[in-house]
Amino acid sequence: MKNEFIVKLGYVLRSRKFWAAVVGVFFVVIEAINPDFPISQDQLSNLVYLLIAYILGVAIEGAGTDKI
Repeated sequence: MKNEFIVKLGYVLRSRKFWAAVVGVFFVVIEAINPDFPISQDQLSNLVYLLIAYILGVAIEGAGTDKI
């Protein structure tokens, strides 16, 4: 059971979708903590939309393979 968890955690940490989501959350949290961060709300929204599109693209790309 524990070994299965470690294997799945390894898959998650190597996932491009996971890291794209981490980057998006990072910028949203930084903007919430520091409103003077040099990114406007429109730029932040566009960054989040770009990351969502990237995550969906990677998911669609991986749908045809045997990857988890």
